[in-house]
Amino acid sequence: MKELVLLFYAVLIFPFPGNAQVTELNLASDVWPPFTNVEPHRAFASELVKESLGRAGIKSTTQILEFEDVIQGIRSGKYHGSAALWYNEERDEFLLFSAPYLQNRLIVVGRKGADVSMKSFADLAGMRVAVVGNYAYGSEVDQAWEVILVTGNNDQQNLERLLKEEVDYMLVDALLMEYLLTHQGDEVARYLEIGSTPLFKRSLHFAVRKDVEGAQSIIDRFNQGIIKMISDGSYNRILKLNWIQADVDGDGKLEMVGGNHAGEEAPTSSYNVWFENPDQGLSTNRFYVNGQIYQGWDTVPQQYKVQPVSERPEDFKLMKFSF
Repeated sequence: MKELVLLFYAVLIFPFPGNAQVTELNLASDVWPPFTNVEPHRAFASELVKESLGRAGIKSTTQILEFEDVIQGIRSGKYHGSAALWYNEERDEFLLFSAPYLQNRLIVVGRKGADVSMKSFADLAGMRVAVVGNYAYGSEVDQAWEVILVTGNNDQQNLERLLKEEVDYMLVDALLMEYLLTHQGDEVARYLEIGSTPLFKRSLHFAVRKDVEGAQSIIDRFNQGIIKMISDGSYNRILKLNWIQADVDGDGKLEMVGGNHAGEEAPTSSYNVWFENPDQGLSTNRFYVNGQIYQGWDTVPQQYKVQPVSERPEDFKLMKFSF
């Protein structure tokens, strides 16, 4: 996150020098709604990456595979990289990672009536917990010997196993559950209990193989594009969130960052997509709208105090989970 903060204003004025690089990337990801998915399903991470790369004149396509095939395909050179990966040391040997552009907060989900008050992964000792195979959860999961890990191909398979009582809990991203609550609320309320405390936080990155021509330039330009997208509101628009939290001025505190349609009233909540220090304070009286910081809601120009454009219902039917 530091590099994003330090570059925020510089990249708006001084472009990166042009280096030789590929102009079209063949990327690979797995099915991971709402971040990556097959067309025409919504895939917010893929869309953010495609938009940022496109601004740098780099075309990108994403092949959707089983996750183990994603890593093997990238390592073998079949694919240039991936739109959405967690960092680990093994991958760092052959990949260059962007600055984080999203944050994954992993929570526990159980069947209706289950206790989901766990504060740490160790609290699941003796329980069967569904995780996605080959995801880089980190040492907390890998070394949790008393937790019975059941690996699945994707979250859909893990959900099905949970409902069939083949596992006791599943580990899943909080943003996915937020969208399910919004668009499949009745089914979620009928079948699931959702934890409120993130057991893990993982930064999400765009990554390319180190041997790709101009790899560092591609990463630099991607970081630049994400910053500009936050500035012009397209980041919020793609993510389908009216307000996010980000440190846009480098003062160590998070601002409320909105698009051109900020809403008729001051926001009462926002989604923290990523941050470096989990104890960073949120400046709820500082609003970043259309490239400008405003001190207090009353100073936000009236022209931005309009309701966001409503989403088409079919947009969210495309990311529906099967219960």
